[in-house]
Amino acid sequence: MTDMVFDVGGDLPVRRLGLGTGGLVGRGYWGPRGTREEARALLRAAVEQGVTLIDTADNYGPALAEELVAEALHPYDGRLVVATKGGVVRTGPDQWHVAGRPEQLRGMCEASLRRLRVERIGLYQLHRFDPSVPMAEQLGALEELRQEGKIRHIGLDTVDAGQLREALGTTAVAAVQNPYNLLDRSSSEVLTLCEERGIAFLPYYPLGSGALTRSGAAAVASVAAAHGTGPGPVALAWLLHHSPVLCPTPGTGSPAHLAENLAAASLALTPRELALLDAAA
Repeated sequence: MTDMVFDVGGDLPVRRLGLGTGGLVGRGYWGPRGTREEARALLRAAVEQGVTLIDTADNYGPALAEELVAEALHPYDGRLVVATKGGVVRTGPDQWHVAGRPEQLRGMCEASLRRLRVERIGLYQLHRFDPSVPMAEQLGALEELRQEGKIRHIGLDTVDAGQLREALGTTAVAAVQNPYNLLDRSSSEVLTLCEERGIAFLPYYPLGSGALTRSGAAAVASVAAAHGTGPGPVALAWLLHHSPVLCPTPGTGSPAHLAENLAAASLALTPRELALLDAAA
C-alpha cells in the first residue's frame, strides 16, 4: 500500500485517511444529526482506530461540530490535527453566505479557537473566497493570524488552479479542499499543482455522494467483489493510490461505516484494478 502519512505544510504529519465531521450534524449542515453522546463516541472511535486528521468547519451546525470535537477529544493527543474552516455564515439548512472581510475572518477564527479549546489551529482553511473582497485582503487576514500564532497553516476550500497560483504569490498554502473522487476529476489541474508544490489535497465528496452506486458501478462492484468489500472502501483506496497528496476525510455518523471507511487504508489494489477504476470516469 502507498505511504499513509503526509506532512501538511512540511511539518505536520497526518495519516492520509481522516474523518470529516459533516456527518455529525443534520441535513443541510444544520442542527444535530443524533445525540451528542453518539457523536462524541464516533469521534473517539475514529482516533482509537488511528485517525490523526479531523476536518471540521465553524458553520457545521453551525458551531456544533467544533463543540463536539472539543467535547470528545480535548485535551488532544499530540499527534491529532484538527483542521477547521471559516469564511462562510450559515443561516439555515443548505443556506450559507460568504463572509470574507478581514474583521469577519478574524472573528470567526477566534471563535473557533474558543470552541476547540486551543491556542493555535493546526490547519485553518478559507471556506470560500469572497468575491466582494480582494483576495489579498482575505489572505492577508489569515497571514496576520498565522504570524500571531493563532494559525499554524493556511488552507483554501474550492479554488481553481488560477486562484491557487495567485494565492501562492501572496502566502504559503498548505492544503486545498476541492471535490474529487473516482467519478469527478474536474479538479485534476488543481491536484497536479498540489503535487508540484507539496500541498495536501483534501478531496470532499470522496465517495461521490452515492454516485458510486450508479455511474461506474460495474467497475467499482467488480473490484469490491474481488476484495470482499463494498464500493466505499474501493473508492477511498483508489484515492490513496491515485496521488500521494490526496488525504480524504469522509464523514459518517455510523460506527460501522467508520470502520468500513478506515479499512480502505489497508486495501491494496492491483495495477489491473487501478486501470479499471481509472477508466470508470
